[in-house]
Amino acid sequence: MNSTDDLLRRIRRLEDRAEIGELVARYCLVMDDRDMTGMTELFTPDAIVRSSDGVMHASGLTAVVAMFRGRFAVLGPSNHFTHDRIVRFEEDDPDAASGIVLAHAEMNRKGQPMLAAIRYADRYRRLQGRWRIAERVLSFFYYVPTAEYLDALGPGLAARMRAYDVARPADWPEGLESWREYYGP
Repeated sequence: MNSTDDLLRRIRRLEDRAEIGELVARYCLVMDDRDMTGMTELFTPDAIVRSSDGVMHASGLTAVVAMFRGRFAVLGPSNHFTHDRIVRFEEDDPDAASGIVLAHAEMNRKGQPMLAAIRYADRYRRLQGRWRIAERVLSFFYYVPTAEYLDALGPGLAARMRAYDVARPADWPEGLESWREYYGP
């Protein structure tokens, strides 16, 4: 590969990274605005969206949109925002990438203000010249009523998933292999 080809490839990757960043930001706006038309532009036709705890699971764009409609039925206003993201491109496929997005959400669920710390493990695919989400797996550090936020971050409490009727263990960090290696079982 000559230096011009290498430079063009590197520029393309920078453009791809910026477009994926905008896709991630659009997801937050679509969720908060309840923009159902915009939602169909975020995902591939065969998209999979699920949560680590199994509460969410949908395959295919129609099912993904229906799942979010159901979630919106119990949510009031929300404010999703992302922090950092890591994107890795497939070496053998210029139209495929994966990534992790670190995020927070403020929302009203069933009339109660709540906070969540979220990690999105994503797979992205370029279709018809635009990057889209092919798979998104949500995992949570906490999902708690705002009144329980400080308590949820107290020592020794892994039951930080409190959005549902019964408190459950959080998806991370206790469930991470690196955490268990460091602290033991």
